[in-house]
Amino acid sequence: MIFSSIEDIKHLSINERLKYLGKEKKTFIKKREYRSNMMLNPLNLKHLNRIDNQQADMITLNLEDAIAPSRKREALVNIALFLSHLKSSNSFIIVRTNPLNDGGIEEIKFLNDFAFDAIRVAKVKDQRDIEKALNILDISKELHISMETKEAFENLSSLRIDKRFTTANIGILDLLTSLGLPQSLVQRDNPTIHYILSKFLIESKIAGLHPISFMYQDYKNIDEFKKWCKLEKKMGFTTKACMGPLQVEIANKIFGSTDKEIQKAKYIKKVFEESAKRGENGFMDKKYGFIDEPIYRDALLVLEAHLDRY
Repeated sequence: MIFSSIEDIKHLSINERLKYLGKEKKTFIKKREYRSNMMLNPLNLKHLNRIDNQQADMITLNLEDAIAPSRKREALVNIALFLSHLKSSNSFIIVRTNPLNDGGIEEIKFLNDFAFDAIRVAKVKDQRDIEKALNILDISKELHISMETKEAFENLSSLRIDKRFTTANIGILDLLTSLGLPQSLVQRDNPTIHYILSKFLIESKIAGLHPISFMYQDYKNIDEFKKWCKLEKKMGFTTKACMGPLQVEIANKIFGSTDKEIQKAKYIKKVFEESAKRGENGFMDKKYGFIDEPIYRDALLVLEAHLDRY
């Protein structure tokens, strides 16, 4: 926990909380594997106080649609207060701002001096929005976007104008509204949803962006959440937006690589590199059959996400 007790903080006004800002600067965290991205409401002080020790690979502090306009400043100050006392975190910390022209610019400017890992901007449409955000964002931080508009959906593969822009999160419900489609389409067997997710995944990869699949909001329906995770992993996703620790636990398990998969990748790397030294880049292996350079590169992808395990 960041604070041993938050009882005193609960009774402070917004302006009083600003007087208790600390000077901690947590180290920027860059993980190799991102399986889960847990959304947290910064009006919940109990949840904020635990962002230093969560199982989620990513934590997104949400200033946008879950916060009523009358309480957005309170949420912003809460984030600043807890970040300013945060010494370290197991998770990559993201702040999701409002659209740039609806408070987002001011939120980024206010937060720039605090230690977190990325800003996630809502309702992005085109390269001008990306450029505007990057121009005001501290250069030590990554830029992420919520891909929620039909314009961004159309332009996704061309949006990456700077290497600091690293990640796209699909907001499936807002995107459907922007496209004039009903949200009832969000079913695992719906071909339109399959197309939307596939296009988002492939065009993110073309652009060099990390794609994060949508948040399943029926958080009590664990069985359905598991089925969505398995479908999305089969499609090629490696990260799922989550509501709460239980979804995080499931996403971490489904999207993570097993020890068996890692050991197989280690073996392929070893035997291929030994063979390559002899001038052979394709050969029959007694354990895994034919191994060539594409098989080797796929093994490296697995290992790059798990440097701490090999």
